Amino acid sequence: MTPEEIAGLLGDGGPFSGLPGFAAREPQQRMAAAVADAFEREAALVVEAGTGTGKTYAYLVPALLSGKRTLVSTGTRTLQDQLFHRDLPRVRDALRAPARVALLKGRANYLCLYRMKRARGLPALRWAWDRLRAIEDWARRTDAGELAELGPVIGEAREDDGLVRQITSTADNCLGSRCDDFEQCFVARARRNAQAADLVVVNHHLLLADFVLKDQGFGQILSGSDAIIIDEAHQLPELAAEFFGRRVSTRQLQELARDVQAEAQLQPDLSALVEAAQVFSGDVTRFEQLFAGLPQRQPLTAFLADDERCRVAEQVGDSLAGLRQMLSPLEERNAEFAAALERAVGLLERWTHVLREPPPADADETLLREVRWVEALLRGGSVNATPIEVADDFQRMRETYPGTWLFTSATLAVGEDFGHFSRALGLDDAQTLRLDSPFDYARQARLYLPSGLPEPNDPRYPLAVAAAAQPVIEAAGGGAFVLCTSHRALRQIAERLRGQLKLRVLVQGDDSRSALLDAFAEDGNAVLVGTSSFWEGVDVKGSALRCVIIDRLPFAAPGDPVFEAKLDAIRRRGGTPFFDLQLPEAIVMLRQGAGRLIRDPSDRGLLMLCDPRISSKAYGRRVLASLPRMPVLRELDAVREFLSTL
Repeated sequence: MTPEEIAGLLGDGGPFSGLPGFAAREPQQRMAAAVADAFEREAALVVEAGTGTGKTYAYLVPALLSGKRTLVSTGTRTLQDQLFHRDLPRVRDALRAPARVALLKGRANYLCLYRMKRARGLPALRWAWDRLRAIEDWARRTDAGELAELGPVIGEAREDDGLVRQITSTADNCLGSRCDDFEQCFVARARRNAQAADLVVVNHHLLLADFVLKDQGFGQILSGSDAIIIDEAHQLPELAAEFFGRRVSTRQLQELARDVQAEAQLQPDLSALVEAAQVFSGDVTRFEQLFAGLPQRQPLTAFLADDERCRVAEQVGDSLAGLRQMLSPLEERNAEFAAALERAVGLLERWTHVLREPPPADADETLLREVRWVEALLRGGSVNATPIEVADDFQRMRETYPGTWLFTSATLAVGEDFGHFSRALGLDDAQTLRLDSPFDYARQARLYLPSGLPEPNDPRYPLAVAAAAQPVIEAAGGGAFVLCTSHRALRQIAERLRGQLKLRVLVQGDDSRSALLDAFAEDGNAVLVGTSSFWEGVDVKGSALRCVIIDRLPFAAPGDPVFEAKLDAIRRRGGTPFFDLQLPEAIVMLRQGAGRLIRDPSDRGLLMLCDPRISSKAYGRRVLASLPRMPVLRELDAVREFLSTL
């Protein structure tokens, strides 16, 4: 079929016209034709499809009809499930396409039979034996082995994920084909199904892990693909930086020490190895303690400026090297020791790479390709080396797996310009297509820019935002998202709104994200105050959400080592960090938050942007131009009048 014929399938009278809620949309048909053309030419295509375009159908239809083996990558497991269990069956049935499809998730989503059996013998898990017994019973009945099938059994365990960690594998501790349970392994089975499928749904973490980590068995899936579709592609540059870098966490080190000690204790001749594992664990514990009270992220040089941290870090490296040396002659003894040696070798390589002497600040630009930093975690921390730019690495990935590459999202461009996204991934050869949302924002929405607010760096700003938001929320009768750019602002705004409003105020941190969203939608008149995790991937249709309030432009917080290194690299090239990186990233994030408001042709609502810089700074015009065109309100009375019509 030609691209035009494929686009016609999504028109009036086509196979989808009888589906509930389906309506022919010109932007959707244009996207489908462009995707079909990219499949024919084995080309790279970047598509920004505004909210309501129906981009999922627009890429699934040409993919299923192409006859090519296609990998579809989404941003989250939730989107994976939605795509695989809802959208894909509808499209496949409408087209009567016989394509074989498969869903593949990361290891942590599947029960590990070997580790489940091993967990029964761990005294530390006695508190969870009832739950473990229920899991063992389920394991005899399940086909897929996905922990999500367990519902509340595993849901309760995730509150303290000690049990979940013990019954799932990681890339570090999986025994692979050496495992006695390999033939029955749920992960291996899912991957075999994926290898036999015509279309496989994965997520971005798996996509990148396949190339970077060469995870056992999974590389064959990506290498066999003719086309790769990346949905929610705006997330990819930041995730790629994580995977193309190196990271070692204290938790990884402690788990290695624990697993070596547990296996060595079963061997009467390995008391020296037991002692070495204990010493290593003690060194890591001392290193963990050094993260207490630190800023969440800081440059490695600042962290190692303290002599004690330098000494303990060196001791951890020495004891890890000693552990690796003791494991080396035991590689052939059993699968557990072979896997432990492999882990020790990999961890030592990454540890040594991150902690080597950083280049001086005035070093040649070619040496400054990565930034090394540390991060304080809930317990302990991690050491990291992250590339400043990933374009070369990602180009190498595309060259390794040639064919069609589609990148799509509702937010990729800044105005009409895709340069910010394309440069980040080295997509100089890609065609671009920007499609506006088919929603009638001029009729469905209003933009409110309040006046009289102080500058965002004023300590009083969060409370001023809450005071400005209160009459708007009251006029709307609730049904509001308040999206904050920091946890400090969230706390202050939430406290003020809870004290002033008679409505139900839900606050991020009080419950899980999904539970808060369910409660918000069910209430219909609630207020939800959240930070970054609520800015995207949230889909509340209907009158339950009729007002989105954003406290300030979401510029990245200063002081993050990775972001500061990117800014410095732009300066070294003679660029302007604010306009080359800070403003484009803030605009993309703002568009994600604003996109929560109108999710359906029947939705109506108000977007309130509190940041006074939108009106006072010259770049504010660029910010406004990036948003869907809707009437702008500047007086509270006009806001009340509009909200009274909802």
